[in-house]
Amino acid sequence: MELIKRNIHMDRMKTEAVTQFALEDDVNLPENKPDIHTLNLEKGEVVIEEIKPGTDVVHVKGYLAYSVLYHTEESGCNLAVLEGRLPFEEKINMNGATPAEHVMVEGEVEDLTVGLINSRKLNLQTLITLTSGIREIYDEEVPVAVHGEERVEYRKVSLEPVQVAICKNDIFRLKEEVTLPANYPNIFQILWSTVSLGDMNFKPMEEKISVSGDIHIFFLYEGEGEEHPVRSFETVLPFSGTMECHGCSEGMIPDVRWKIGQKELTVRPDLDGEERSVGLELVLDCAVRMYEEEALDIITDIYGVTSEVDTIMHEAEMRKLLSRVTGKTKVADRVQIKTGKVLQLLHSEGTVSPDHQEISENGIMLQGTMNLRTMYITGEDEDPYGCTEFQIPYQYMLEVPGITEGGFEIARPEIEQLQMTMLDSEEMDVKAVLSFNAVVFQKIPMSLISQVMVAPLDTAKKMSLPGMVIYSVKEGDNLWNIGRKYYVSVDKLRELNHLESDELTKGQKLLIVKGS
Repeated sequence: MELIKRNIHMDRMKTEAVTQFALEDDVNLPENKPDIHTLNLEKGEVVIEEIKPGTDVVHVKGYLAYSVLYHTEESGCNLAVLEGRLPFEEKINMNGATPAEHVMVEGEVEDLTVGLINSRKLNLQTLITLTSGIREIYDEEVPVAVHGEERVEYRKVSLEPVQVAICKNDIFRLKEEVTLPANYPNIFQILWSTVSLGDMNFKPMEEKISVSGDIHIFFLYEGEGEEHPVRSFETVLPFSGTMECHGCSEGMIPDVRWKIGQKELTVRPDLDGEERSVGLELVLDCAVRMYEEEALDIITDIYGVTSEVDTIMHEAEMRKLLSRVTGKTKVADRVQIKTGKVLQLLHSEGTVSPDHQEISENGIMLQGTMNLRTMYITGEDEDPYGCTEFQIPYQYMLEVPGITEGGFEIARPEIEQLQMTMLDSEEMDVKAVLSFNAVVFQKIPMSLISQVMVAPLDTAKKMSLPGMVIYSVKEGDNLWNIGRKYYVSVDKLRELNHLESDELTKGQKLLIVKGS
């Protein structure tokens, strides 16, 4: 007898690790940069260059890319930008890692402090968090049919397991162009810029993935003219496109994790030849996983009617899709500006840090912080621009009826709407809408049949069974274990006893005929 099996392709997080480390360095201004009078703004981004896994350890090499906007005492446009890199090499202890593993590492700047040593030297201090993980693909074989001449009885359970259909890393390229309104001066040079994405949506289609969202662009620039006026420009551009994905089809369950890789803003001439257009080229690094469901009848037990059948079992864990949910919550607060007075707000941006998540009754309790940053004009000649950073905590219950421990993965939380309004020169009102998306799975522990062994029915045992018996049902009995004991099929038991259901009651009498 042959056991027919189906292969279920699944994935799981094998191991994860988090480490933090500090970077500090003194940076001298290049000779072509003017002296620093006051510091205005700073930003930093972690770039991972190399990941080398070893035994229970991962070596990571990269750098902190930093930018510092400062005020000079020169005439005309008295703003300048210093850009540079702070390299690092870090070891992450990671139990279960091997040199052959594919390790994912993400870096985040937790804090960046820039101090002025003198007009030609800065001190940079930062705290960096590296999060690493190994997600492994594994297969589980489930029995779905038997083939052979032996008469056997088997029972099945119907299940729609979720399996991995596509697992790959890919990139999505974006190219957009924006032109300044007529009342803005031409661009001499861009001094400061930020680019972020929002309302991201990945939809599986036939052989491709539809990608859509919004691009948030802000830049501070030096205008053309004798006085080199400094202006700021901000806009939101909707975009859509497709990413090729072999094997993809509608109806698959998408889980696409993305981050902005390379990005470049360049000044371009418009149709009149004037420097009034800005081109954006952006690369998204995407970790693509697509899941699909398949209805299966899985054999969970077998016994022989005309022969002895033994099974070897093993414990496994299947998954089925419980829910795909989206939730939103409002966050509001008032914030005091502690670094000077505000004449006009220029730009606000933020990220969400999910600090804690746990299963509670009928849902997932999410806690974390919004990390917000706002740029503003002070109106002071010596220090015309300022920046303040602050955090606002949030707590939200994402309702998921029937959820069980360990059966969900939270997608990247997003700030869907952000509004900051000055109440006076020192206090600001903050309102935001946070959105959360979750793909929720239900874990199903199962005992699966690994192997079936068939042997002739023992003659002495067969002779010892009565030809006909009236069996009295005991507590815990069912048609399956009664049929197994007397080598009779369940269908035959139903037929002999005219049963319309499989329910039995204690003391019920059943007719059993040997060889039936």
